[in-house]
Amino acid sequence: MNDPDSGVKPSVSGARDAEDTGRPKRSRRRKGKQKGATSPSAVSLSAGQATGVSGSAERPKANEAGDSTRRNKRRRRSKTAGSENVRPLAPVGQREPPEQGTAEGRRNRRKNRGKKAPRAVPLVAEAAVVQHPAVEQANGERPAFHMPEPRRDAAAHRPADRDVYDAPLYAALDLGTNNCRLLIAQPTRPGQFRVVDAFSRIVRLGEGLAASGQLSDEAMDRSVEALKICAAKLKNRNIRRARLIATEACRAAVNGEAFLERVLEETGLDLEIINRETEARLAVSGCSSLVGREAKSVVLFDIGGGSSEIAVIRIGDNRSSRLANHITHWTSLPVGVVTLSERHGGRDVTPESFAGMVSEVEGMLANFDCPGDVARAAPEDFHLIGTSGTVTTLAGVHLDLPRYDRRRVDGVWLSDDEVTAMQARLLSWDFSARAANPCIGPDRADLVLAGCAILEAIRKRWPSRRMRVADRGLREGLLTDMMADDGVWRRGRHRRNHRGGPRNPAKPEGQAS
Repeated sequence: MNDPDSGVKPSVSGARDAEDTGRPKRSRRRKGKQKGATSPSAVSLSAGQATGVSGSAERPKANEAGDSTRRNKRRRRSKTAGSENVRPLAPVGQREPPEQGTAEGRRNRRKNRGKKAPRAVPLVAEAAVVQHPAVEQANGERPAFHMPEPRRDAAAHRPADRDVYDAPLYAALDLGTNNCRLLIAQPTRPGQFRVVDAFSRIVRLGEGLAASGQLSDEAMDRSVEALKICAAKLKNRNIRRARLIATEACRAAVNGEAFLERVLEETGLDLEIINRETEARLAVSGCSSLVGREAKSVVLFDIGGGSSEIAVIRIGDNRSSRLANHITHWTSLPVGVVTLSERHGGRDVTPESFAGMVSEVEGMLANFDCPGDVARAAPEDFHLIGTSGTVTTLAGVHLDLPRYDRRRVDGVWLSDDEVTAMQARLLSWDFSARAANPCIGPDRADLVLAGCAILEAIRKRWPSRRMRVADRGLREGLLTDMMADDGVWRRGRHRRNHRGGPRNPAKPEGQAS
């Protein structure tokens, strides 16, 4: 019998040759059996050698051209749509599939007849699911532009925040004597919120107010420009509730009300002037989480640009969720870093001028009728809390930060000796040295020592071994009060208790920010 590939085909044993006479041509699959049954000791014979071989000889191997043809056919059958010349590997922990010509391979084919053969395509499809957004946009699977929620990608691994993105937005704006600040936030865990957007700019609205009694045109122009930015941020958000306040500069200026009318006309923002008691309560509300659980009494102070608020807090056995309910005495001094530095000079401060500033503030505190036994409690039961640019600056310089970092400053404890050392260090610097410090900068270089003088007078009135620094204030107090009044945290707890499980059953509960 002639082989079309290699000419004359070698004969097999006599018995098999007699049986195969007149039998139809073997299929390609039957040829596989011959290869599988070939003995390892068998050798290929030429046509001349095969003529005298006895019937007991083994069938020789097929020639190399035939083997190459069959291998190529097997490769073509194993091609997939995603990888043309790659044979799919067996899963980890499993052996490779048997050769097609073996008995085991035939059994598997009969068993799996009619079933789709496993391929490597699922790996390709799986990769498409986690495709990068840019690739998806190019494939037309998403719109050309998609604006994600701020920081949503950073918190995507926290399933408990899933409902946070559907929570309402609250906004708080504080226009002070020195700064214009805005916060937009969403409630998260009870008593806490996540900041969505923020803005802060030094406008010095109260510049020259102590001498003239009114707001200057330049100061009002700077403030209006900052408020326009705040208005744009509020317009681009779906704000559920907002409160916009103005403090001492607008309270004291004769043209304060006229200025707010101009703000409403040019920016659309309707600001309210709050009284000093409200300002003190808001400062306490914003810092309530920084009061130590062991504290029985606290003096909290907020050194502003035009005024300084001080609240005496006594905490009994029944601690309220609103720390402002524990205020027993409060005062608002008509002095701040801007007004004090303008009267005594904040650029070139000498030890004598610094002592004069401290003496002026002490005279104001002498009129504050407050029991003197607040600071005579046990050291672990009493401490100070300072919330202002003065104390945060002291903390930043104390930590020797290369640039101001709120995360490291907010909540840090300073001992009485550390505060004294930092004030002496700042007093030894001239204006250029203070301006060169990254935690002070040129905008605060002429104000920081006036703030230190107010702090020194407070420390003399209420001596304490330690002070906690708060980089928070009126805005945080406004947000906390609005969220508490709306009961967003209470309803959140109610939903969790009555749903019988996590907010997203498909994912485990995580920790909110």
